[in-house]
Amino acid sequence: MITSIGLMSGTSCDGIDSSIIESDGENKVNFLGDLFFPYSPETKSKIRQLKDKINVFKDLKSNQAEIQLIEKEITLLHAKCVDLLIKQLNFEKKNIDLIGFHGQTIFHSFKDKKTVQLGNAHLLSQLTNTNIIYNFRQNDILNGGQGAPLTPIFHKFIKENLISENPIVFINIGGITNLTFIDNEKISSFDSGPGNFLIDKFIQFKTQNKIQYDDEGKIALSGQVDKNILSSYLDDPYFLIKPPKSLDVNDFNLSPIRSLNLENGLATLSELTVITISNALNFFNKVPKKIILSGGGRKNKYLFNQINNITQISTSTIDEYKINGDFVESQAFAYLAIRSFLKKPISFPETTGVKNPSTGGNLIKIR
Repeated sequence: MITSIGLMSGTSCDGIDSSIIESDGENKVNFLGDLFFPYSPETKSKIRQLKDKINVFKDLKSNQAEIQLIEKEITLLHAKCVDLLIKQLNFEKKNIDLIGFHGQTIFHSFKDKKTVQLGNAHLLSQLTNTNIIYNFRQNDILNGGQGAPLTPIFHKFIKENLISENPIVFINIGGITNLTFIDNEKISSFDSGPGNFLIDKFIQFKTQNKIQYDDEGKIALSGQVDKNILSSYLDDPYFLIKPPKSLDVNDFNLSPIRSLNLENGLATLSELTVITISNALNFFNKVPKKIILSGGGRKNKYLFNQINNITQISTSTIDEYKINGDFVESQAFAYLAIRSFLKKPISFPETTGVKNPSTGGNLIKIR
């Protein structure tokens, strides 16, 4: 068994999810503990402002100085997060074999087959004196894949060990929503559309950052859906593309909806998340018997209730299976780090479009 820390900073840019697991990279996993390390308002603002400047690949070059400064800041915060996690769980750093370091995605384009994550793995290895697995997505892209989503192999572990229903679909509602459909040994995955990102961005815009997110979907539940604006979002050609496919948060924006008031805007964007999830299920060759939600969006009652109502499929959160839904992705990257270290594949033709099952992740060996 290998002991691994997984670090994940998602598209919400709100902080770092961290988890420690022990695993053989296959069917044995012991969940040892999790910690959320919040970014300060200043750090959140810096990352979000940088992200807004990078809409095409060439924008990376023109913003290089700012990227390097923020990358160093993020890396130092990841090192601090590791120290706090180890301290909280009364671990000794020498007993940690690996750190799976995802970094902060600032650009992802499935059309251009390019993905960029901020984070200096060499600096993190020096600060933590621990072996680092990083750059999880690049090998997949070099072999014809899109570099995302990477969590499906971890979802498969959860399904095989904790969930008896079959087939099922895991729906992770983060900034972007991704689906993993599992039917016995068959697995397929893709990004269905916006998750929380537009919802969060709209509420931050309308309240001048006084409110960061729609707590439990309460504001959306008090609004009315604007069907014309919803239809304009749904006309995006992405939704007709057959999977595998993946998204960046900058693939959608607030321009169609800025004129709406807070309540109606949030209802409309929340309905967009729900409808794109429901429509995405049509890409699978069977109707799942169970929908299992993870990510921050699982706590949003508007999203939860509407997914259940529209799909007419039994819906639950992953927490019901004794997995903390806030930390599925950090646990996944701890698991992926172990698989990477053992040279086991982490991406597959049905999940990213890669030509053959592909290993991924580079190793910085310290000890």
